[in-house]
Amino acid sequence: MAKDKNEQSAFSERLRQALQKANVSESPAELMRLLPRFGGTPVSQQAISGWLNGRAMPRQANMRALSKMLSVEPQFLQFGDDGKRIREPRGEWKMNPLDHLAIEAFLNLGPQQRKVVRSMIEELSKLKGVDSPKAAKRAK
Repeated sequence: MAKDKNEQSAFSERLRQALQKANVSESPAELMRLLPRFGGTPVSQQAISGWLNGRAMPRQANMRALSKMLSVEPQFLQFGDDGKRIREPRGEWKMNPLDHLAIEAFLNLGPQQRKVVRSMIEELSKLKGVDSPKAAKRAK
């Protein structure tokens, strides 16, 4: 049983580290909402709280969903990194899970809708400095 507690605590530490690195809140309510959107099965906030506090570990479907959400390998979340890599390490570029979902939604759009979204992004990127204090002074 002590081994299980050690595994759960180590998992909790890796999960919190991955959440922080991905800039995702440690809120059980937020994770409960996001998990199914990344292919996980619905669980309670109490279950997620158990993961975060080292009292439990998720089932495999949710382990995969968490790894997808946080852009880490499922093996890392479950077992840690002992230096024995099977694949090449992922790059350091990380994406916010909500941005990831937005990109997936974009990829599911039809050609005309994608064209509209690309045009909107292009126009918004031209305005990217408008929200800054200096740009606001210039706009006046």
